[in-house]
Amino acid sequence: QVQLVESGGGLVQPGGSLRLSCAVSGSIFSSNVMGWYRQAPGNQRGMVATINSGGSTNYADSVKGRFTISRDNAKNMVYLQMNSLKSEDTAVYYCNYRTILGNYWGQGTQVTVSS
Repeated sequence: QVQLVESGGGLVQPGGSLRLSCAVSGSIFSSNVMGWYRQAPGNQRGMVATINSGGSTNYADSVKGRFTISRDNAKNMVYLQMNSLKSEDTAVYYCNYRTILGNYWGQGTQVTVSS
């Protein structure tokens, strides 16, 4: 069993920054991909950024140059630094942990970008 707990969401003005954190616990598998996805009202959940256990990253085009994903393997944590936030970044952000054994999701954290 794997548990994911996100933190760090909130309300921020356009142009501001937020940092999301996700703690992974339970049956940790050394080879994995951790990532962040988001879902805005009326839209499907989509990939924001992923990082594998080797540190290779992948970003959605809409966040390249503004968001940075990182991980701390010793602490089983994944982070998403979000800069230059725009109103269109408003969504529920979900942490994801994927291995050959399964695909796991956090409960989601709301990010609202508004003046």
